[in-house]
Amino acid sequence: MTRIVCLMAAALCLCLPISSVAAEMPGAAKTLFEAKTVSERNSSLSTLEASASGDPAAAYAAGAGEFFTALEILASGLHRHGFESPQSFMLPLMRLPVPDNPNPQPLTYEEFRAILVAFRDQLEKSATTLGSVPAGADIGMVVDLTRAGIDLNEDGNIAPDESIAAIMASLSRGSVDASAAAPSLAFRFDRADGNWLQGYAEFLMAQADFWLAHDFRTMFDGSFHMLFPRAKLPLQDTLVPPDGGMSGNIFSSEWRFADFISLVHLVNWPVVEPERRQAARRHLLEMIRLSREDWKAILAETDNDREWLPGPQQKGVNPLTGLEVGEEQVQAWLATLTMAEDLLEGRVLLPHFRITGKGINMKRFFDEPKPFDLVLSITGPAIAPYVESGRILTSDDFDQIQREFGGAGFLIFALWFN
Repeated sequence: MTRIVCLMAAALCLCLPISSVAAEMPGAAKTLFEAKTVSERNSSLSTLEASASGDPAAAYAAGAGEFFTALEILASGLHRHGFESPQSFMLPLMRLPVPDNPNPQPLTYEEFRAILVAFRDQLEKSATTLGSVPAGADIGMVVDLTRAGIDLNEDGNIAPDESIAAIMASLSRGSVDASAAAPSLAFRFDRADGNWLQGYAEFLMAQADFWLAHDFRTMFDGSFHMLFPRAKLPLQDTLVPPDGGMSGNIFSSEWRFADFISLVHLVNWPVVEPERRQAARRHLLEMIRLSREDWKAILAETDNDREWLPGPQQKGVNPLTGLEVGEEQVQAWLATLTMAEDLLEGRVLLPHFRITGKGINMKRFFDEPKPFDLVLSITGPAIAPYVESGRILTSDDFDQIQREFGGAGFLIFALWFN
């Protein structure tokens, strides 16, 4: 499973339907996550939001519901304009399995930015709501991935094939059987898992803010017809074949592969909102802080009730990931967080194969934004302004951590741990 598949699957797991809740949970929470229509769900979400300031359980459920609707905002916007998923790890915000739209609306660059802004702002709302839940709040929700989902096709309903389990099955290319998910994919989410959810909201905000910090109109006009082949983009009539439709991976279609090369070449984005690129770094740092808080709470837990992220003291294998957590993995993950924080704070420099004895200051990369050119960043010229002397991250630093995760691999654990 690729990194992006795992990431989106993990992110989607946060927005789960409640099959049963602890006694202190408000009734609207169950309705929120078991609703079969968007109007019913939104009504319950409004009720929870109105109670959130005085009820930690309502705030917890509302924050999860807001994250859930953020994903729906993105999916609905993509569907409206006839999005066809490239199924490529290279486009992390474009992995949702949006169904075919036979009558898509035309799409402009400004409208696409507006979709990203709405998605990002709803994530921020979710993170703020979850952040209002006291650290010691007694929260407990038993959730089932087959009981709710996202309205992917904008018909106002939440159908079985739009359930979280079905979406995850599509993202993982069938490795999750939606029809058989109920017995094995039920988890009890507690306060610590709220930090996990909030952390993923911060991660997705960082991605959206990085895009929005730049003017990517040239890339949009020159290559996005491969993603929206019937949305009247500038080169549709010239470059999209009459019977052009997405078939499997982006690399399985010659014309889409050519457009993908164009996309990479056109990632030469002027900075238009520098504060957003600075905000992206802050979101990543907040994600790191929340992950530390998450694991601090997990290690203090004494129960062992259908844990999503079990500590070493909570023996059991997560039925979704098939992984069991040991003390070595936890300590290695905490070391990874420190390494990532050091990079983002500029205390440690990122190495580059073209440069000897110096490294890239990632804090300055975000805080002193210059036009982002993907190809020239890989080859060297675009990152030259951020090169300086100092302690450089080495492959040994990472290899030592990676060894602690064993055969399952660091990446799978990292996407699960957040």
